[in-house]
Amino acid sequence: MANRKGRRRRFGSVRQLASGRWQARYRDPLTAEMKSAPRTFDTKTDADVWLTTIEAEIVRGTYQAPDAGRVAFGPYADDWLKHRKLEDRSRERNESVIRLHIKPTFGAGTVAAISTPRVRAWRTGLLEAGVGEPTVVKAYQLLRAILNTAVDDELIRRNPCRIKGADRYDVPERPVLTVPEVYAVADAIQPCYRLLVLLAAFTTLRFGELAALRRRDLDPVRCVVLVRRAQSELQNGQLSDKAPKSAAGIRPVAFPAELVPEVDHHLEHFAGAGQDGHVFRGPRGGLLRRGNFRDDWSAARDKAGVHAGVHFHDLRHTGNTLASSAGASTRELMTRMGHSTTRAALIYQHMTSDRDQHIAGRLGEMIRRSRETGDPPPSGT
Repeated sequence: MANRKGRRRRFGSVRQLASGRWQARYRDPLTAEMKSAPRTFDTKTDADVWLTTIEAEIVRGTYQAPDAGRVAFGPYADDWLKHRKLEDRSRERNESVIRLHIKPTFGAGTVAAISTPRVRAWRTGLLEAGVGEPTVVKAYQLLRAILNTAVDDELIRRNPCRIKGADRYDVPERPVLTVPEVYAVADAIQPCYRLLVLLAAFTTLRFGELAALRRRDLDPVRCVVLVRRAQSELQNGQLSDKAPKSAAGIRPVAFPAELVPEVDHHLEHFAGAGQDGHVFRGPRGGLLRRGNFRDDWSAARDKAGVHAGVHFHDLRHTGNTLASSAGASTRELMTRMGHSTTRAALIYQHMTSDRDQHIAGRLGEMIRRSRETGDPPPSGT
């Protein structure tokens, strides 16, 4: 039986239990329910001090119920992901990272049980287990985002993901091909993919953007390709066209006039029929997939004598570097590549077509000089 002795307080109440320890209770201002402190106290003074702290938090508007964070983390993370507005592929990736790398450690516990030391040990454990650093960074970013929402929901007072530098990693420098190397791969690859290689290098379009191109998106007269959509492939093999991630992703990109004969030839011999026909198709006339293109890329790269570590995506990096050496400014590069990291950056996506044509023209000069002399293009202008 609890001992009822102790005088009434202005806020809350304190009583001594049969064990000799002291219990503090108060009425929760949010629910009007009676709440007990999450622990008992050695002395009555300790219990009084705790109640005084709770009362001060209520007055300041910073109060959180002591049991607020007793929400199970696993279901909370699932609900968090459910209410995020994400494209299918991003949702699939996030779900996989949460399931494989976050829930095994934190899924069975509560939100409040996640502390900074536990987060630090979890991150170190992933790295020591051989999980790639990009994946560990992604997992940390997701855990931090989930717990930021928990702070907003007033389940916890402070996000425990406070490890300096854990949200980023040093991206290794990707290789840049020369113009002769680009053409060497284009010469070595299947004829139906020759234009795919050249456009990737000289327009910096992503594979998904190239795979989604229709005939009506190519204008050989104006030397412009219009990016309207990107193809997305889920882990189950399902393909779908989606809008670019940001408004900056929908853009016209000029290509060098030297590619017009290549474009005309490809449209005549390899593209799908009609204005909505896909420009690039798979080996049997179906949709182009990374999987049914990867072997062709590797074989052409090896035949051309290009370094084995070069990926198709490196053509995009190559094009960006070449455009930079052709005189493109940072804002013009962002426009050509469809990058938009801030809202203000969108202001510059509508640069004049004359300037974009100038950039494409300089790229064309590089092509002509390289094809005529066999020399690599200059590193800068």
